Order: sequence, then C-alpha cells, then structure tokens
Amino acid sequence: MVFPIVSATEMLADRIVADAFRNQATDIHIIPRKKDTLVQFRLTSKLIPRLCLPREDCDRLISHFKFSANMDIGEKRRPQSGALICELDGKRLGLRLSTLPSNQTESLVIRLLPQNEQIPFHQLSLFPSITRKLLALLKHAHGLIIFTGPTGSGKTTTLYSLLNETAHMFQRSVITLEDPIEKSYDSVLQVQVNEKAGVTYAAGLKAILRHDPDIIMVGEIRDSETAKIAVRAALTGHLVLSTMHTRDSRGAVYRLHEFGVNSLEVEQTLIAVTAQRLVELTCPYCGKDCSPYCYTYGRWKRASVFELLTGRNLNGVMREVRGESALINYPTIKDTIRKGIALGYIKETEYERLVYEDEKT
Repeated sequence: MVFPIVSATEMLADRIVADAFRNQATDIHIIPRKKDTLVQFRLTSKLIPRLCLPREDCDRLISHFKFSANMDIGEKRRPQSGALICELDGKRLGLRLSTLPSNQTESLVIRLLPQNEQIPFHQLSLFPSITRKLLALLKHAHGLIIFTGPTGSGKTTTLYSLLNETAHMFQRSVITLEDPIEKSYDSVLQVQVNEKAGVTYAAGLKAILRHDPDIIMVGEIRDSETAKIAVRAALTGHLVLSTMHTRDSRGAVYRLHEFGVNSLEVEQTLIAVTAQRLVELTCPYCGKDCSPYCYTYGRWKRASVFELLTGRNLNGVMREVRGESALINYPTIKDTIRKGIALGYIKETEYERLVYEDEKT
C-alpha cells in the first residue's frame, strides 16, 4: 500500500485554513515582513493576528496556495486571482485567492466561502419586517431591483437567499451572471464571467436574455454598457436583480444617471433600491467586548440592517435627480442603526464605524 507524501508546507497550509474555518473567520491575510511572516484572520470587522512564521516559509506557503488554485507560480510582479474548493469536517469550503506584489515580496489574501452554509431566509435581516418586504418585491414580473453597499456588507448573501427562496416558492427560472461564482446552488443556473473567453457582463447578459429566464441576477453594475443592458432587460419583461457600490440607496439612482441611462427608462423599470450594512451585535454573555473564545463569537454575531427606497420616496429621488424639488422621507441606514442601538441589539461603536454623515447636517 502506497501512502501519499504530504510536505510540511502543505500541512501548514491545511492547518491555517482549518483553523480559520473553525473560528468562523471570513478572510486569511498572509503578510510578508522584513524578518517574519504574519498570518491574520478577519473575525467580524477586526483583523486578529494568529500566527508568526519564519520569513522563508512565506514564499513556499504562497506558492503552494497559488499552485493549488492553478495560478502562475513564477509570476510575482503582477496581481493574480484564483479559486479552489476543499473539504473540511465533511463540509465544502470555497477559497478565493488574491495576490498583490509588495515591497518585500507578494502578499496573499484568501476569502473563505462555505458552500453548504446558508442563512435561513427569516434570519436575513435584524428586523423581520424588511425581510417580508424584500420577498414581496420578488413577486414582480419585471423591473429592476438594486442592492447597494460597500464590499463585505452581505449583498451577495442577501441576493442568494432571496433567489433561492423565490425559486422554490414561485417556481421561476433564475439565471445568475457572476464574477466570480461565490457559492454553488442547484436551484439556479449560474454563469461565470470570463473576459478572456469573451464572456463579459454585457455579452453574458445578452446571451442570458435568449435563454428564457424569469429572473436575472447580475453580479454588479460596474459600467455604462452593463447598466443600459440591465435596464433594457427589465423593460423586455424580466425581473433583474443587481448590486452597485454606492454609500446609500439614493446614490444608486444618481449612479444610473451618471452611466447615461435614460431617466424615462429608469422610471419605468426601477422598482426598489436597498442599502445594506453588516453590523456587530451586542453579546448577551460578554457585554461590550466579546472574547474570541465566546460561543457567539464570529460571523453568527453579526446581522444585516437595510435601508429600503421604494414607492413615493423612490419617485421623489428620481425627481430630485432631474433637478426638481421633492419631499422624501424614509428610514435611512443611520435611523435603522440608531434603532438597533436603542433596543440593545447593536453595539454603540457600530454607529461610529458605519455612519459617515456629519451630525450637524
């Protein structure tokens, strides 16, 4: 019987990934320094130093991860990205890798994406009323719904949960266009953006329209061409869901205007815009400062809060974009976080971390 030879570097890499996964970390940072290598885990919104390695181990460790993800090991002068799937404790775990050249050597960040893990639909939002409103929006036969928020705010998780729910409840054909595909779902048809093969967001969206979908999920509206095609897809009788990087929900309407989308088409297609933030909850056991060894520590100690812009308020923002005066009054992210703090659900420090507006305005 022949036993496979496992190198010390491979064992170290497996140990780091397993440690991060069991501590519910979302990212692993491998940072080279002059004398050593620092391995950090991102737990909630904080980077926690986890391990210091000898400097010579850094190159071997990063090379191992790059080889496993089919990346170019010899190329260290330009950024690279890759992905791979592994199995830990009987669960499938997706790893998304990103290298970045630095003045020392290259650094590596690994995003952990548990494949079998899905937030139950009823736990999607800290306040359940918003969850019901989001599901009600998916009953529309056609239109455009945009989810906004910074990177890591949970937009993709929200989209997946909504699409999975509507695919089962309403028996509708769902096709997604993503870069990259973060989680695999059997209930939806997922398409990977591949610019080298000519499958861009714009080209992929055109092809999807000929595939008889009911709902189309576009990973991100990032340019004028994608924005215009997404709006036209909504005009032709499809429900289109997408994400956009803006600070708040009204910013998405302004961004569509900047992309050159006709204001009349926006009025005819845009159903709702949501802004989302991932907040850290108050620990019922530890109080303000939660110990890393606490049972609730990690990603389950976070929840999403939403700002929903729809109906009259959305029409008011559209008039505002055209330069007309309008009365707009709806609960913003700031209001929702304040409410959570007042009820004792959200840490007070989250308000300072997530709210940028000047209190004097």
